[in-house]
Amino acid sequence: PSELERLKTFTDSLGIILKPDTLGSLEALTESLKAKNVPIRIADIGNISRREVKEALSVKYEEPLYGVILAFNVKPLPDAEQEAHDQKVPIFTGDIIYNLMDEYVSWMEAEREARIRKEYDALVQPGKIEIMDGFIFRRAKPAIFGVKVLKGSITSNTPMVNLEGDKLGLITQIQESGDPVSTAEEGKEVAVSMPRPIVGRHIKERDVLLVEVPEKDAKLLRDKYQERLTAGAQEALRELIEVKRKKDMVWAF
Repeated sequence: PSELERLKTFTDSLGIILKPDTLGSLEALTESLKAKNVPIRIADIGNISRREVKEALSVKYEEPLYGVILAFNVKPLPDAEQEAHDQKVPIFTGDIIYNLMDEYVSWMEAEREARIRKEYDALVQPGKIEIMDGFIFRRAKPAIFGVKVLKGSITSNTPMVNLEGDKLGLITQIQESGDPVSTAEEGKEVAVSMPRPIVGRHIKERDVLLVEVPEKDAKLLRDKYQERLTAGAQEALRELIEVKRKKDMVWAF
């Protein structure tokens, strides 16, 4: 096969579309992309066609980070430009290889971080609180009482359990110095409202409660995002797993 055919032969079904102007730039960009572990679906010389935009779009549906076109010293044909605009297929263009690579890699890293952040932010965060002595403001419907956040954090609409694993329902509201807040971090002393438990029957002063992190969230936090948790949140998560395993030995395995 010719040099061009050799370079054009890629087997990555999920990969970027590479469109440089010459064989030399094709070779240089291919090497740079391989060094960054970026897969290539199509590599060819010349201006960008509508078919290549459609190829990038099919990749974008499966892996948006690779559903792009890298164009070095070439332009999209008018119908390709329209298709890319309509389908929001990113086209990175440039006339300096290093700058083109840098722009794409920076974009990819930012997109990847945004994706991770979105997944992480949706997870219920671990937390541990203690009901404070002398701060029972209302006993039921809802119970309102003062707590100290011992580890991690609490947020409104967070489900809680006691150290036996008994479900106590949601914290529906948090107040700090009389003002509603959405979250309270480690070390804070706040008032919370809980519609379900009755003080004296289900909970009492000095009781310690844990945020009931859902099992799938607990696995992700432990296995994928542990380094994003504070030391206190990590401890609260470990304690919750221990509590849950009293009733279900394989919880979060």
